[in-house]
Amino acid sequence: MISSVKHTPSPSLASQNFLSKKRFLPTRLSFSSPAIILNSICNNNSIAGDKPLHISSTESFTFSPKQLNKQLETQCNAYEADRSRPLDLNIEVLDEQARFEAAQRIKIGIYFATWWALNVVFNIYNKKVLNAFPYPWLTSTLSLACGSLIMLISWATRIADAPKTDLDFWKTLFPVAVAHTIGHVAATVSMSKVAVSFTHIIKSGEPAFSVLVSRFLLGETFPLPVYASLVPIIGGCALAALTELNFNMTGFMGAMISNLAFVFRNIFSKKGMKGNSVSGMNYYACLSMMSLLILTPFALAVEGPQMWAAGWQTALSQIGPNFVWWMAAQSIFYHLYNQVSYMSLDQISPLTFSIGNTMKRISVIVSSIIIFHTPVQPINALGAAIAILGTFLYSQAKQ
Repeated sequence: MISSVKHTPSPSLASQNFLSKKRFLPTRLSFSSPAIILNSICNNNSIAGDKPLHISSTESFTFSPKQLNKQLETQCNAYEADRSRPLDLNIEVLDEQARFEAAQRIKIGIYFATWWALNVVFNIYNKKVLNAFPYPWLTSTLSLACGSLIMLISWATRIADAPKTDLDFWKTLFPVAVAHTIGHVAATVSMSKVAVSFTHIIKSGEPAFSVLVSRFLLGETFPLPVYASLVPIIGGCALAALTELNFNMTGFMGAMISNLAFVFRNIFSKKGMKGNSVSGMNYYACLSMMSLLILTPFALAVEGPQMWAAGWQTALSQIGPNFVWWMAAQSIFYHLYNQVSYMSLDQISPLTFSIGNTMKRISVIVSSIIIFHTPVQPINALGAAIAILGTFLYSQAKQ
């Protein structure tokens, strides 16, 4: 909006006392309020108040004693500015944002694919090691030791930035590490007794433990769809367990204890990571180190060096040097898949992570059945499918 303002003098009565004053005496000016100017001074009543006015000319806009003797009359003329110029939208910023979102989706997809692939490889080598070397306490200890060593080397060589922690951080991490240690050892014990597919079918019932613990110990309540989703989870796990050809009570109880321990780990992790600036990768590294300190004395007490030495000689005589590679691979891939899972948790929502965890179990179950030629009855496969479907429905209902 561009406007022009002209000031034209109109005849008025001059003050007789004005001439008696000094000519160059500073003059005080008074201005009417905008409302008075609009109502009584402007002759053009069609001016739109919502459009800005700009002074285009200041001709005759001077003040002198002569002009102060006369009443000033202001004529306001306004006209609309040319709108032919297009709006300057920053298309490049929008394109940059779209490219960033696409890159994030690709990044998350790579995280998921890497997470599932590493988990499948770990379970395969872990089962091979446990078949030849049935000492799950030492196997679990070596997995945590390998991960701790990898991260210490990464921090020392500046490949990864070392976390800044304090005593309060390690205090809040301790209960998480206890639960993680119990869950890790229990899952390894389970896989040493039963098929990998059976362990993961039982572990797909973890949401049921999560709801029960939250309900009865923490006092949390959930909507009806969440409780309804537990029916296929529990029913599918029960059907798969009853029809499992190689059922073992120790293996079954190990998977159940692992579920319960990981539920407490998740609960403690939420409290420990709240307001914490440590990244997911470094958080899991610190968790592995503390779990290693907790687990080592128990592993020595339960199994001991004598049993390990005898079992090591037997495994080398049966498998050969490949057994050493199997042991190293299961330890390395255990740390890598957990590290990637924590890194992906930094980038996605808990719901997406839960769905990814469900799909991970499907990939592990199917691949282990194919590689180890695990005998599966149709009713057993149906139970597994129902349990995993219930886990997916739980994820949707929880959201």
